[in-house]
Amino acid sequence: MRQSIYIDGFSHGNNPIPAACLHRNHLITGAIFGTDTSIGKIPELAEQQCQFMFANARKILEKVNATWDDVVKMTFLIKPDVDRALINQYWVDIFPDELTRPARHVIVSHTLPATQYMQCDFLAILDKSN
Repeated sequence: MRQSIYIDGFSHGNNPIPAACLHRNHLITGAIFGTDTSIGKIPELAEQQCQFMFANARKILEKVNATWDDVVKMTFLIKPDVDRALINQYWVDIFPDELTRPARHVIVSHTLPATQYMQCDFLAILDKSN
């Protein structure tokens, strides 16, 4: 059975899109961007957007009783002027063991919305007991 996942303060504007979809034990997200969910807005600074992007990804995981350990692949879209070191600092903090990190793909995009420096999505495979 398929279940739409929503988190408070995070949306895709007026589009009827959930933050993620849980199907059996597969959790697949849509675009996750750096919305400050306490005010429902995307901050101006890339550093803040990155912080909130990872926080929103964590909130999606928590909504289905999952953790970062369940994530098997992450994809990031970044504007050309974004330094990957910004993502790397969170990446290494969340996944400190280089032998157990999920797959990752970073794509430089010229088509992200004007207010967004980056966004990500992920695939997580949950333990059936979740």
